[in-house]
Amino acid sequence: MRALTISEHGDLDKLEVRNDLPIPEIRAATDVRIRVHAVALNHLDLFVVAGIPGTTITPPWVLAADACGVVDAAGSAVAAVSVGDTVVLNPGLSDRTCPYCLAGEHSLCVKYKLLGEHAPGVAAEFVVVPESNVHEVPASIDVITAAAFPLATLTAWRMLRTRAQVKAGDRVLIWGIGGGVALAALKICKQIGAEVWVASRDDDKLARARRLGADHTLNSRTDDVPTAIRAATKKAGVDVVVDSVGQATWARSLQSLGKRGRLVTCGATSGPAVETDVRRLFWNQWSILGSTMGNDAEFNAIIAELRAGRLGPTVDSVWPLDEGRAAFERLESGQQFGKVVLIL
Repeated sequence: MRALTISEHGDLDKLEVRNDLPIPEIRAATDVRIRVHAVALNHLDLFVVAGIPGTTITPPWVLAADACGVVDAAGSAVAAVSVGDTVVLNPGLSDRTCPYCLAGEHSLCVKYKLLGEHAPGVAAEFVVVPESNVHEVPASIDVITAAAFPLATLTAWRMLRTRAQVKAGDRVLIWGIGGGVALAALKICKQIGAEVWVASRDDDKLARARRLGADHTLNSRTDDVPTAIRAATKKAGVDVVVDSVGQATWARSLQSLGKRGRLVTCGATSGPAVETDVRRLFWNQWSILGSTMGNDAEFNAIIAELRAGRLGPTVDSVWPLDEGRAAFERLESGQQFGKVVLIL
């Protein structure tokens, strides 16, 4: 079996396409084996290659979390899908028995794992996952679109719909437009009816975001983002900030936030250590919200959107598996606008 792997952490030169991996077997009655046709990369995959503190890998480690393919085999108890169905995968694995799972909060599972990070990933010809992680989609949906959809859309959906509870008329600032989560957040906000500000260091990305519906664009390299927002909103600020950048944007996120505003974060691509003036936090009655992935109900909701042809992902580029390193280099460059996808 062919797969994109690493055997140790380090730079992108550690990436290796292997042709000698065994095809994974069905081991449980609820297992499903997928013949993978397309895989999407996420910034998480760069962290996995470099090494994440507290996370260990078993060489050769298969990378990536997002995939679309066709059911190749299924355990005796599988009822939701059948051999030959086109499916996408929920990248989050939960034990479904802990108190959080029983309460319907699967991404808070005490044994929660992500494919490609805590469990072997999907950048391989075949992958075996539990039935609960497999969702049928119409065969008419392009496999590249389907593969690029789940992780970023689920992350953005929970951030905006569940955690920040964005409503029509809210002002929302989204940092780092061009990334998968940021673009999904833009589309979800516009679907809700929010007024959206997007920030990037790249004017071309800002122009493309405006064509996707962004109401306001700011160059975070040349513009004073908080000052511009305060001026445009008569000092009111925004209601919600979507910040997956972390250290580099945190202070400006809070400076952009209005009274009773909500800052929702799902990542720290620029660094994890941030400072918050707690006096401004309590005086303005802000809410700082963490968010990771989503639960079954939220995943079902986004799959319904995909089936209906809504919230489709923006795809930056498509690469064959054998050019996996070039695909990772594209993602690492920060020049991408949308998802980087591998085809098998």
